[in-house]
Amino acid sequence: TDQRQRRRDEALTAPHSTNPARTAFGLDLLDGLNLAFSAGGFAASLAVATPAFAGSFALGAALEAVNFRALRAASAKLFSGELTGAGLWTVVLGMRLTILFVAMGIALVAGAHPLALLLGVSTVVPASLLGAWWLRPGVDPSAPIAPADDPAWDAYSVWRADVRPAPEDEDLA
Repeated sequence: TDQRQRRRDEALTAPHSTNPARTAFGLDLLDGLNLAFSAGGFAASLAVATPAFAGSFALGAALEAVNFRALRAASAKLFSGELTGAGLWTVVLGMRLTILFVAMGIALVAGAHPLALLLGVSTVVPASLLGAWWLRPGVDPSAPIAPADDPAWDAYSVWRADVRPAPEDEDLA
């Protein structure tokens, strides 16, 4: 598990040319997963649906791939300090989403299948979830933990960063 954690740390901090999370085609792990989901969805839609449906799926996947790649690049610049101020990042995000929605609108007016376009744009969700799960940090077995009978566990909430008030402090009336 130490080797796995070291590879994850290297994948998150290494420059793109030496990044071990890159696929054989030079794509980032998330881009590769996204491409795999998109290609699989396109092949499945081509096999079970009309070519127009498959084409709309491919168009949605292409629009989403461009948008997601730009989002990741802008986020990396924001978090590295190259892009100063969240305001500029928010403006660029708004412009990019506007361009995406306009492109989707043009595709729909041109006759793209709406469900296929939506499915194509949505392939980034399972790819991101799977990639985040694969790149998650390892569990530290030497991390301190409260004993099982500690009353702090009763006040712990998995949904919040802090603890919730004890039940006797809540207004139940």
